[in-house]
Amino acid sequence: MYKVLKNEKISSDSYLMEIVAKDAVKKAIPGQFVILMAKEDSERIPLTIYDYDKEKGILSVIYQVVGASTEELTTIKDELFAVAGPLGNPNEICADVEKYKDKKIIYIAGGVGIAPVYPQVKYLHDHGLKVDVIYGARTANLLLIRDKIEKVVNKISYATDDGSFGTKGLVTDILEKKIDKYDICVAIGPVIMMKFVSELTKKHNLKTIVSMNPLMVDGSGMCGACRCEVDGKPRFACIHGPEFDGHKVNFDLALKRMNIYKEEEKEKWDMMKKEGINGSNGKN
Repeated sequence: MYKVLKNEKISSDSYLMEIVAKDAVKKAIPGQFVILMAKEDSERIPLTIYDYDKEKGILSVIYQVVGASTEELTTIKDELFAVAGPLGNPNEICADVEKYKDKKIIYIAGGVGIAPVYPQVKYLHDHGLKVDVIYGARTANLLLIRDKIEKVVNKISYATDDGSFGTKGLVTDILEKKIDKYDICVAIGPVIMMKFVSELTKKHNLKTIVSMNPLMVDGSGMCGACRCEVDGKPRFACIHGPEFDGHKVNFDLALKRMNIYKEEEKEKWDMMKKEGINGSNGKN
């Protein structure tokens, strides 16, 4: 069992959880993920590492309630059954900082994609790199951890669909105006957002890294749910990634795969509701 220090709601559907998990953070590098299990009979939930304190052994994750398993995670108050990690490959820039010292880097974050973007930007900031960020969400109250990300970026621009904060429009609208300034782009967020960012950067021959963590279900390579096509070859996000060359990912196939378990997920969520499991009040 792993001690939970915090599990609090930070937006309408997103939560911040802090866990004492020394082994999981000991060798962690931004870009990697962990697997959480709320209870012994729970499903495995792969989540990108949001933050960590290696001295205290504290792991932080941000998760969005999108189905039955993440809804169950909201009910955890004191102890988590399992934490496994770090898993997957680290971000290639963070893994070889010296190689990118003189590069101009832009990060694009969409929604809760800011959670995996933050540790990477912070890591690069701590190693002397100046990184710009474009952060987009549907509306202002879904822009998370603004205070933390603003402390580690060089420049940050915001975009909201409804214009409630920053530029009204898409992250690509902002990127297109200054795309020629950069040598490399990292885009993390909804698959559809990463697709449009990659299409834009490909036109400008701007190297682009994307994270296919939205496809992951089991996180071990056994379920096959995160299989994607990269450069015409099959790859598993949890084993070979989660980050890939955005210009080589078949995003249309990835978008189709995201709907594979929709019916099963709906059935489980309906069952949980009947049993009275509620993220705000626990089990009634």
